[in-house]
Amino acid sequence: MAEHEDEHVRVAVIGSGFGGLGAAVRLRREGITDFVVLERADSVGGTWRDNSYPGCACDVPSHLYSFSFAPNPEWPRTFSGQQHIRSYLEHVADTFGLRPHLRFGSEVKKAAWNAERLCWEIETSGGNLSADVVVSATGPLSDPKIPAVKGLDTFPGKVFHSARWDHDYDLAGKRVAMVGTGASAIQIVPSIQPQVARLTLFQRTPPWVMPRVDRAISGLERSLHRAVPATTQLRRGLLWGIRELQVQAFTKRPDELGFVEKIAKRNMARAVKDPALRAKLTPDYRIGCKRILLSSAYYPALARDNVDVVASGLSEIRGSTVVAADGTETEVDAIIFGTGFHVTDMPIAERVVGADGRTLAETWKNGMAALRGATAAGFPNCMTVIGPNTGLGNSSMILMIESQLNYMADYLRQLDVLGAGTALDARQSAVNDWNRKVQERMKRTVWNTGGCTSWYLDAAGRNTTVWPGTTTEFRRATRRVDLAEYEVVRAPKASRTPGTGATGAPAPAPAASRPAEVQA
Repeated sequence: MAEHEDEHVRVAVIGSGFGGLGAAVRLRREGITDFVVLERADSVGGTWRDNSYPGCACDVPSHLYSFSFAPNPEWPRTFSGQQHIRSYLEHVADTFGLRPHLRFGSEVKKAAWNAERLCWEIETSGGNLSADVVVSATGPLSDPKIPAVKGLDTFPGKVFHSARWDHDYDLAGKRVAMVGTGASAIQIVPSIQPQVARLTLFQRTPPWVMPRVDRAISGLERSLHRAVPATTQLRRGLLWGIRELQVQAFTKRPDELGFVEKIAKRNMARAVKDPALRAKLTPDYRIGCKRILLSSAYYPALARDNVDVVASGLSEIRGSTVVAADGTETEVDAIIFGTGFHVTDMPIAERVVGADGRTLAETWKNGMAALRGATAAGFPNCMTVIGPNTGLGNSSMILMIESQLNYMADYLRQLDVLGAGTALDARQSAVNDWNRKVQERMKRTVWNTGGCTSWYLDAAGRNTTVWPGTTTEFRRATRRVDLAEYEVVRAPKASRTPGTGATGAPAPAPAASRPAEVQA
């Protein structure tokens, strides 16, 4: 029998990346120890465990890309690499005593709401369990997307996605096709270019690339941060403040980004002297419409003699020949897909079944929408960390995660106040109202007006991923749960146990309602 067969917990967290570990720490800080973290892999880390490709690093400064409650004075660089971020998350798991709560090898196959028991019944690859509350922290960058390319299944060489890098395959001397020009590709290209015989980059849309001002953090700086922790917080605060000031240009005045485009073009011109290549690499949309990428090595690598840039997407594969949409043919030994993830169609949504028997994916078939980025109507006691419209285009997602953890904590407090045999279900009207206001604000942002097609948009062209405001605004909007936005669901009388809470503990005494939070 599996270790947690038929176990019941108050909270089940899905995923052990930043969102899942952050949720676990917050639960412990709230005095809640009756929880598990379900993880399909054999270690923590989320996207920073899965993405181990050459050159993998963060494009947010290290001191901002870490938890406010777990500052790290030992970051080695201003922009840290994958191995350092993964080590940081392992450190968080150890420091905050999360190991006993972790359930590795437990991929969630299905989570279904039981209206009689008011709990979630969860099937995992490691056994079954139930929970009063589910917190989904799988993240939008967890399931790789490989396009359906004609003939791919007949390719005789090596094929893998950047997030599933095959470290046993030696690229030295090989002819390699790199498909995609996103954040992963611009780090992979300069890392593998010196060792491959030939590198062919398939580029559907050129990205805007800004210089990456990265450097080693000196021993003196680290010593200062260790000795005077306030200096770490000051550094983090300055990095945050600069990015808060930049938000207006992205959300309200995209025309102001023209100056940033000039910097990006100069970055390209310094490395790429060939006018024809520069023309291929110059975007025709407003900077910021797609994710702005940071690299000081990408353009120099593309200018090397063993690199070809095909300004067209991959269309077909014939044996060892890869064929672009413009007809360009190239013989290769390996194909690397840097083609992103299932962001607006997250697979976990197909496995979560709500009160009416529909999956979350079915509920979101016309576009993802959740109240304050956290809760969907018809899915009681189910919350999402990094849910719809919580992404950022210019700052650290850790800021958004911590705001959502505030909301999660208050949600659980409200359940305690309501007492035994109750659950909270977001009102459809509240979800609609929140989403309407978010989408109205989205209309003038660079992500919607910049003239590009990006992974921020779903199949219908709606921006269901990015938050159209500052992190300060989002924190205000998620500070408290407004009970007026929820229906209180009560268990059938036969299922109730008088005088007990959801997990059998004595129910707390009623508390005064908190004032409703003003919506953004």
